[in-house]
Amino acid sequence: MEVIAIAKSALDGMTNDIKELLELTESATQKYTPIFNEEKWLDNQEVCLMMNITKRTLQTYKDKGLLPYSKLNRKNYYKLSDVQALLQAGQPYNTNDNGFTDK
Repeated sequence: MEVIAIAKSALDGMTNDIKELLELTESATQKYTPIFNEEKWLDNQEVCLMMNITKRTLQTYKDKGLLPYSKLNRKNYYKLSDVQALLQAGQPYNTNDNGFTDK
């Protein structure tokens, strides 16, 4: 076991810095917490399973603007309410109104 001695003033300074970082982190998370508490967010796999579609079909829905999404760290997320609205409207895959055709 190695023992390192530091001055009390240095320890107090580090402790204060850590407290400031903790306060900054808490204030940042409090700012965005209401956004995530209001809505459940789903990833690609969850949406595909929920809608019973392939990843390619999901990509087509995104490309056509039928399903809004948000990107965070190179990963797409979808609001549960948007997915449910698309399901209630009926999966728009085989309609002429949105450019899809079943041939």
